[in-house]
Amino acid sequence: MSNRVLLVTGGAGFIGSNFVRYWLDRCPNDRVVVLDALTYAGNPANFAMLSDNPRFRFYAGRIEDSTVVNGIFRVEGITHVVNFAAESHNDRSMLEPTRLIATNVAGVSVLMEAAKAFGSERVVHVSTDEVYGEIQTGKFKETDPLLPRQPYSAGKAGGEMQVRAHNIAYGVPTVVTRGCNTFGPYQFPEKLIPFFITRAFQDKKVPVYGDGQQIRDWIHVLDHCEGIAIALENGTIGEAYNIGGIVERPNIDITKIILQTLGKGEELIKYIPDPRGKGHDQRYAVDSTKIAAIGWAPKHDFDTHLIETIHWYVNNRAWWQPILDSSDYQTFVNRYYGPGLGSDL
Repeated sequence: MSNRVLLVTGGAGFIGSNFVRYWLDRCPNDRVVVLDALTYAGNPANFAMLSDNPRFRFYAGRIEDSTVVNGIFRVEGITHVVNFAAESHNDRSMLEPTRLIATNVAGVSVLMEAAKAFGSERVVHVSTDEVYGEIQTGKFKETDPLLPRQPYSAGKAGGEMQVRAHNIAYGVPTVVTRGCNTFGPYQFPEKLIPFFITRAFQDKKVPVYGDGQQIRDWIHVLDHCEGIAIALENGTIGEAYNIGGIVERPNIDITKIILQTLGKGEELIKYIPDPRGKGHDQRYAVDSTKIAAIGWAPKHDFDTHLIETIHWYVNNRAWWQPILDSSDYQTFVNRYYGPGLGSDL
């Protein structure tokens, strides 16, 4: 296939911007159009190196704005859509649970309506393993029910229902991916790995909930991007695909690797109760057999690339320091962890 025009919504965020660079390198005949609201996690610096690329174009705007979305479809001749746009942080969603509905549910509906009206060839909706809820043993399969346990994952599940409805009712050619915890360069430093790297680098405390034994499945961002690409090209219309890293680690193990790599002592660990009660599930795990059957497998070794990611943040302080200095970031940390605790971390 060639000469596709991809609309990548949320393309200024972490996984989205990595996907944009990945696709432009992978498919030299395609164009990529990014739509991003540039909220707290959207950063134009994530694709500054693409500013002179004639196959790349950026629009600032929200997916819930039908005038903007329809205008982009019309002007750019969009053929394919990959939707990353979302309010995507659990901790923020615990503070403002209704804020995310506009993007994560209503915005998805607007995007699906545009895909229907303009005859998109394929639409991939990027979801999360958190829509399943937590699992103590075993792994979730795509046929398991969606039982989200926080406002963020509930919003993502709601978005999935919009995608499903538009596929069944109108024949919009959709595919859903449900990815696990993702890490790598350009991740906004509220997520666990970059949050702990940037704090420990400055000799500040890193907050570990409870005993730190919450287990997550981890995947490198480029493996996640490849999974999404394979789902876009080879996935069965109307189906969902889990993208798991097949690497389960307790949060405390990740924390200790970060400290050791930075040459910091474990006295920087600050064990705290979950600031929002039961907002953090004990374990997530998904079965990736289905997407493996259409050609995907993770290629990036977790331990090697976690250390590589740590060094990326060490060497790119100019990218993350302005984020940490922003009033939005400081306000969030102090609101979430409580007055005074944020500055103590």
